[in-house]
Amino acid sequence: MCRLFGLSSAPRRTRATFWLLDAPDSLSEQSRHDPDGTGLGYYAADGAPVVHKAPLSAREDRAFAEEARRVESETFLAHIRFASTGGLDTRNTHPFAQEGRLFAHNGVVEGLDRLEAHLGEDRALVGGDTDSERCFALITREIRRHGGDVTAGIESAVGWIAENLPVYALNLILTTPGELWALRYPETHRLYTLRRHAGGHHGSRHLDHSGSEGHLRVHSAHLAESPSVVVASERMDDNPQWRLMDPGELLHVGPDLHATHHVVLPDPPAHRLTLADLRPDAATSQRAA
Repeated sequence: MCRLFGLSSAPRRTRATFWLLDAPDSLSEQSRHDPDGTGLGYYAADGAPVVHKAPLSAREDRAFAEEARRVESETFLAHIRFASTGGLDTRNTHPFAQEGRLFAHNGVVEGLDRLEAHLGEDRALVGGDTDSERCFALITREIRRHGGDVTAGIESAVGWIAENLPVYALNLILTTPGELWALRYPETHRLYTLRRHAGGHHGSRHLDHSGSEGHLRVHSAHLAESPSVVVASERMDDNPQWRLMDPGELLHVGPDLHATHHVVLPDPPAHRLTLADLRPDAATSQRAA
């Protein structure tokens, strides 16, 4: 399945190094479950979103994913893609940028013809083939309709999706230059959050997160002295404070790292999908590695 990672150190800009593919297993093993895309999103000093991403498969150049990218931002968003909808193309690789915000998604949403009809002229926000980017376009439209209130826009958009479209999973992270939102829906895939104090659990350590599946590693010496909030598809260190988000829970991390969370989707999707309902390629992408 896809891997999500989000980090906020707001209001402080911190420097972090990302390895988007650091798997320790053999090349022959890697070729069996290589990602279909890797991406990293962050914000320049002027608040402009910056995205580095590339479509990757076992047959393509691995240099992008293996290269450490040392960047500085208040918020970061990284994504490892296992394709379910849309071909291997940069335009289908996460994260996506719309109206100054960044977005990445793990899951499958079907009924895209109905979603496109609901989007209307806002279909122009979409440049690729994925369900993820179309869901993002609906969120962007609803944020606009709610006067720029991102929380309200997300709630409105995911509420419509849960009621009207076939849904397997809709885990997502959305960032702005100083804020972060994350949703886990329903309980299909896990999504964890960690409020990390300066120095971490041990009080004196830099951040050095490494996913158990070996697809992502994040290092930041700056976070030995600064607090942060992390969201990830898996626990990434031995800190006992990792918390599994509840199904339907929306987390908001503000510009001062104040975090609020509440369940915005208490009920399962009206048209819930199982693995057996998905196309073979989509089903394969949603199974845990």
